[in-house]
Amino acid sequence: MADLDAMNELHWLIDMVQTIEVGLVVLDRDYNIQLWNGFMENHSGISPNDIKGDNLFKRFPDLPADWLKQKMETVFTLKNQAFISYEQRPYVFQFSNYHPITGQSRYMYQNLTLLPLTSLTGKVSHISIIVYDVTSMAMTKRQLIKAKSSIDQLQSADELTGMMNRRHWLQALEQEFKRCQRYQSNACLVLFNLDNFAQINHDVGFDCGDKILASVAHKLSLSVRDTDCLGRYDGNTFAVILPNTPQDQAEVFCKRFLQKLATHPFKLDGHSILLTSSAAVVEFGPDYDLAQHWLLKAEQQLKLAKSNGGNVCHSAES
Repeated sequence: MADLDAMNELHWLIDMVQTIEVGLVVLDRDYNIQLWNGFMENHSGISPNDIKGDNLFKRFPDLPADWLKQKMETVFTLKNQAFISYEQRPYVFQFSNYHPITGQSRYMYQNLTLLPLTSLTGKVSHISIIVYDVTSMAMTKRQLIKAKSSIDQLQSADELTGMMNRRHWLQALEQEFKRCQRYQSNACLVLFNLDNFAQINHDVGFDCGDKILASVAHKLSLSVRDTDCLGRYDGNTFAVILPNTPQDQAEVFCKRFLQKLATHPFKLDGHSILLTSSAAVVEFGPDYDLAQHWLLKAEQQLKLAKSNGGNVCHSAES
């Protein structure tokens, strides 16, 4: 009776090994395959009878052999478990992903556990590899990261122009101020304010005014470098941080943009609108104790430019 019970338990165990929804592989000390369960067969297309006794790395030459052998040797030598996360390596066995819900991944993402298997003498003679399909989890995490990135972008961007909003731009200004202080580097702060924009809104309507702002923002974004930081400071004022830029170069940038605006009228909904802007340029200086002081100086220069009739660039030294 005891022998029958033992046979039943063995049968159940073998049945579980073959049908469980994880991959099970057993290797001997020479990396020869001694067990290859149903999960591995289903995803590789190779039956246990066809693969048993074959060397794992010869049968699967695309495996990261050196890296994986190093993991396995640790298990054999230290008799400890080892873990491989999909975040370290998306997969070890290149199995296709058959899940329609997570179909955006071509291959199965995998977590692996390497277990030492001891003989009756207590020596680690084999190791077991357990392969978990974590594609759904990996795709969910990727989607969450993507969603968070989209939310962060929405929170940091101005809805109308797509450039940084005031809050996010002020944070960038603070970072640039600290960088200039730390490394004694130069940078310029530039403000542009469209002239007579309230009257333009009154004449053509707010919808056309919004289109003008979006168009100006686009032109300005094409005029700056990748390293520059562009933001919408308020309604019709745009702000630019020009890192590693002396004042004379920043003034050239401002005057070119003012000329571009003044010589290219906007044609919107049957209206031809000649647009000008006032500008202010302030170079970073050691006398500014706070980023707000730097910004306040730029605002003062912008007021001077507006008071001089607009369509002019005013700097701290002019």
